[in-house]
Amino acid sequence: MRSLELLSPALNSETAIQAVLHGADAVYMGATSHGARKAASNSLDQIAKVVDFAHQYRAKVYTTVNTIIYDGEIKKVEELCRNLYHIGVDALIIQDMGMLRMNLPPIALHASTQCDIRTPEKAKFLEKVGFSQLVLARELTLSEIKDISSSVNIPIECFIHGALCVSYSGRCHASLALTGRSANRGECAQICRYPFTLKDSSGKTLAKDKYLLSLKDFNASYNLMQLIEAGVSSFKIEGRLKDLGYVKNITAYYNDQLTEIIRNSKENLRRTSFGKIDLKFNPDPYKSFNRGFTDYFQKLRQPMKIISMYTPKSQGEKIKDYKQLNNGDGISFYDREGNFTGVNINKVENGKLITARKIDIPAHTDIYRTSDVKWEKMIKGETGTRKIRLKIHIDETGISAQDERGVSVRIPLEIHQEFSDKETDYRKVFEKLGNTCFKLEEYHSELSAHLFIPLSLLTQKRRELIDLLQTANKTTYKFDYRREEDLCAKYPYEKLDYRDNVSNRLAEKFYLEHGVKKIERAAETTNEIKKDGKVLMTTRHCILREMGVCRKQKKDSKLVYPFYLHHSKGKFRLNFDCNKCEMQVISVENN
Repeated sequence: MRSLELLSPALNSETAIQAVLHGADAVYMGATSHGARKAASNSLDQIAKVVDFAHQYRAKVYTTVNTIIYDGEIKKVEELCRNLYHIGVDALIIQDMGMLRMNLPPIALHASTQCDIRTPEKAKFLEKVGFSQLVLARELTLSEIKDISSSVNIPIECFIHGALCVSYSGRCHASLALTGRSANRGECAQICRYPFTLKDSSGKTLAKDKYLLSLKDFNASYNLMQLIEAGVSSFKIEGRLKDLGYVKNITAYYNDQLTEIIRNSKENLRRTSFGKIDLKFNPDPYKSFNRGFTDYFQKLRQPMKIISMYTPKSQGEKIKDYKQLNNGDGISFYDREGNFTGVNINKVENGKLITARKIDIPAHTDIYRTSDVKWEKMIKGETGTRKIRLKIHIDETGISAQDERGVSVRIPLEIHQEFSDKETDYRKVFEKLGNTCFKLEEYHSELSAHLFIPLSLLTQKRRELIDLLQTANKTTYKFDYRREEDLCAKYPYEKLDYRDNVSNRLAEKFYLEHGVKKIERAAETTNEIKKDGKVLMTTRHCILREMGVCRKQKKDSKLVYPFYLHHSKGKFRLNFDCNKCEMQVISVENN
């Protein structure tokens, strides 16, 4: 039996709880500090609230402690991790290998996508040193994912939806160089969403004020079965800064996808959590924030349009007919100058739009609804429930209850042999489960229909059963724990530079003990990142491929290399490694 996990993001406790109600098998959220989304921090009380709620469904809670850590912060991080362990967090998602030399409780460790896991060798090493789950880089093909998953014996986690980092995660220093805000410290300025002007070395402008590093959003929903076949166990939705409606909608959408796959699969597949999801809406990924969708490189390596060149904003859903629109909706379109512009609709009347300001929509231009007032009102309400299915058996000596989690309890029942001419259906008492997480699925009684039992007694017994089931669930809940480290494991590389993010003495100690010979400290600990020639990003996105002039496929002698990206805050040089199909964004001194 293979277990599949749908992993949803959570900005806060409310979002995490709704993610669980809409189908998440696990949620990931930031703690009080050291998460890669600094604006998505949560108190221990908030996280504890989520843990108590999620564990009812055997859903897990992972906490991100995935920034690099400075020497002066080690004690603080140790205390944070101990507190997270004591409130029942299932695992820590981490980047900094110094944490493997800290005084931590035996909590499970997951290797963040910030660890830049792109090869079987890196994956095998991380398994050997004690990680329980690996979050792979987002750029990988299905074949590369399969190679990695087949090389290890721990769960593989892959992103399937949401915003894409253009650089290999954990190896981006563009924000640090341009703004002083480090992505490895949870403060990314998202400079990849800036407009740039592209020029060649002759000064020729190839593109002006275009979003040349702004990728479309990830959508791997059509590849889920192939990802399962490639060995993926955990399917991760990006978006710890996204709003509640986004998390509800996208979680529900992928929950439906996985449920359907399991229903139709000949493999022995199951989900890692329990509870039947009932939705009051039809999930639609185009209703939530998206820049247009791509499955990135999972299937293709040939020229493709994977950037949202004209806007970093949400495109919403394409509208085929004005009749689809509601009064108050917002629409967007590309104007005659190629700018993505929008307007609010006052009224739709006789097939015509009456808008807040005069607009000129070019003929045959696609119209996108970027704000749907009816949808947004609906998604803010109660949109999903989740119930643990319950079986109850009653006889003259007691009441037994068993739920789909495998939890069973029995309580005695002392009744007087009083009979009534009237038949009583006592099932109705056990159906009244109110705001609990349970729903009665089966009821079997060996009692005579004419036996009289006070309803107040059965109501009391029902409450006792529910309390016992919840207590039994807590006591039988299975935690994963940190695995033993193989101290003889050799790191795949002998030299580490600033992009490998060694920012404290414990990380340095860890790598030296695992065979690394030379270590350069992280860029955040020096002032050298702006020096000419520093690689700030490495990416599989290639501007040449987007322009249709891939040098592997087409020679263009009119272009003078190298190319430069210009922005008011600075300038970058581009390097194209065509053998690896990689593009590097490089610092230019005296920006």
